[in-house]
Amino acid sequence: MNAKRHITGLMRALVHAGWVDEGQLQSALAQPDEGPFGVLLTLITIAELSEKRLAHFAGEQFGIPILDLDAVDLDKIPKDLLDRELAFKHGVLPLSRRKGKTVVAMADPSQVELLDALRFQSGQTIEPVVVPAKTLWRTLNEFFQSAADALASLTDEALDLSAEIESSEDTAASTLSDETIDDAPVVKFINKILFDAINEGASDIHFEPYEKHYRIRFRADGVLREVARPPLTFKDKITARIKIMARLDISERRVPQDGRIKLVLNRQKAIDFRVSTLPTLWGEKIVMRLLDPSSAMLGIDALGYEPDQKAALLEAIHRPYGMVLVTGPTGSGKTVSLYTCLNILNQPDVNISTAEDPVEINLPGINQVNINEKTGLTFASALRAFLRQDPDIIMVGEIRDLETADIAVKAAQTGHLVLSTLHTNDAPSTLDRLRLMGLPPFNIASSVILITAQRLARRLCACKVPQEIPKPALLAAGFTEADLDGSWTLFGPNPKGCERCHGSGYKGRVGIYEVMPISDAMRELIMTNANALELERQARREGIRNLRQSGLLKVKQGVTSLAEVLAVTND
Repeated sequence: MNAKRHITGLMRALVHAGWVDEGQLQSALAQPDEGPFGVLLTLITIAELSEKRLAHFAGEQFGIPILDLDAVDLDKIPKDLLDRELAFKHGVLPLSRRKGKTVVAMADPSQVELLDALRFQSGQTIEPVVVPAKTLWRTLNEFFQSAADALASLTDEALDLSAEIESSEDTAASTLSDETIDDAPVVKFINKILFDAINEGASDIHFEPYEKHYRIRFRADGVLREVARPPLTFKDKITARIKIMARLDISERRVPQDGRIKLVLNRQKAIDFRVSTLPTLWGEKIVMRLLDPSSAMLGIDALGYEPDQKAALLEAIHRPYGMVLVTGPTGSGKTVSLYTCLNILNQPDVNISTAEDPVEINLPGINQVNINEKTGLTFASALRAFLRQDPDIIMVGEIRDLETADIAVKAAQTGHLVLSTLHTNDAPSTLDRLRLMGLPPFNIASSVILITAQRLARRLCACKVPQEIPKPALLAAGFTEADLDGSWTLFGPNPKGCERCHGSGYKGRVGIYEVMPISDAMRELIMTNANALELERQARREGIRNLRQSGLLKVKQGVTSLAEVLAVTND
């Protein structure tokens, strides 16, 4: 259970009244933290509650009036009663303010600490009213107008920044300050897109110009989804604003550029955006990668390793020397896995240096180097410099060539722990790839101590439903006769979905891993130039689960669906 989540008075009342049993409550609390209504919406699904009956129950239990939000005219609610981020974070909608009192709509009126926080933030007496959770969430989104509607409603006159942006051919434009266009609607629109991406847990934002339209898409849980289609005439203004924020040259439109934006949310949290521009046929496409430093602070338990896999990985990274490799395709979560390991190892008595292209997550206490091949700062040159700086632990963003691999191996053999990544399909083929790079087999056998291959699968939403799949299909997928003993239930995505998963049936992602420690028997095979197939057979003899088997274990646990595992793993 998430330590930050607690049982509210309403949840206790539901248990005492027999509407929800203790097991259902614990199951709801154990689900990933998905916004202010996460537990209530999960309980509604698990216990098959009516959200309107739940609202009436809450009102009766705590003596709070019940309100029909559909009868409220949202246009008459003052926009400045409560900050938008605070409203979405806590799931409250301010309705009116009069004579020192602010009326707010809530789904759970038993949250005394929240009422105190609202009282402190507003300086007003707070009078709560109860509304159904799903209705409140929908109304919040309608009240704080969507980014797409906000920009579509703007006129050319409202966005008349052409003089400043079109004059960007000279160098003065590259120093155009935020103050110059601080009140412009396009600035507010871009800011809202960024906040929406953060709130939805997106990993990337795509700004894409085409001949007859311009669209903006979010990639969330590995799937792209269109979120806005602003007028095509605004594409240059949007591009210029983003390039200014990322400190890029807005006069250069012929070559790709890379930059960064740092968005400070509060004193405790800031999000970095890695910005990449690409000249296309109809203008510059911009992709922004969201880099959340807190993702490295989640801890290894949040990544999805099975207990035996976690134990093997922790044992390897706590060795004084050797090489640990993480492998998988782009977007498989390798960076988060590496940073999680670095965060575990980041102690005052060790010297950690990393070479990355580029540095994605900033970790205080670690010496991070941005690779810049144009200036001669390559992975190999950075590694050589590290070895003259008394390192204990070295992280190489990626082993791309023989020179880098050779220096990394020698560092692992001379008393340093080396962490790095490769692009291979599974753990056994990683050893074969190092050999094909040109590394001598004895160097591979004496340096590599563990390899972990990984994929990311979408996690089933709490609205998941039991699924019936014929036994032959399950056996063909990789289940054994012993697995099909009837002791577990196969779940799949709800075809209708829910508000939490936007109808997809999935919410969040979970890692699927093949963790392969290098045993003495495997070292002997490496020394005889064994191929990937022979190494894989040895791994299976040692009881190491491959990616498909680890994925099927997640299916048995009800974490993901069989279709998702089949899509992300190779048999």
